[in-house]
Amino acid sequence: MEFITFLSTSIIPIMVIYIIGFGLLMKINIFDIFIKGAWDGIKTVANLTPTLIGLIVGVGVLRSSGLLDFLCDKLALLTQYIGFPIELMPVAVIKMFSASAANGLVFDIFKEYGTDSFLGMAASIMMSCTETVLYCMSVYFMATSVTKTRWTLAGGIIASVAGIMASVILAGIVT
Repeated sequence: MEFITFLSTSIIPIMVIYIIGFGLLMKINIFDIFIKGAWDGIKTVANLTPTLIGLIVGVGVLRSSGLLDFLCDKLALLTQYIGFPIELMPVAVIKMFSASAANGLVFDIFKEYGTDSFLGMAASIMMSCTETVLYCMSVYFMATSVTKTRWTLAGGIIASVAGIMASVILAGIVT
């Protein structure tokens, strides 16, 4: 156990020393490469900023306009027959757009129902086994200039629905 603790606290410094040492050994100008990488990172952030702002504003508008509640109520008509709790519907919908906004909804569930409740457990499991499909597609495809997404959206939504169903089933087993 002590080795794992040592490794977890020292892995980053060891990697930095290794990279710098390897660069010096190969006679590479490390500082110039670092500056170029940092500059590329700044350009990537600048390119992604409009997409991120759009997603954040969109999720905020969705929540504050009441459209999220409307969508969840309509979806609840379908999901009530399979035993999916209506309280988890906003988390399931918002998680496809934004993990941080979904975290806020999960914290609301924790406050109202508790972390050890069925809903708390299901929300926790859902957060770990679903993906921010639309966020990832918009950010990563924009950053890499991918224009033909093919089956990415369908596959991502199918995987998220599977994760959502698994979270309810697993929470039912655990609680």
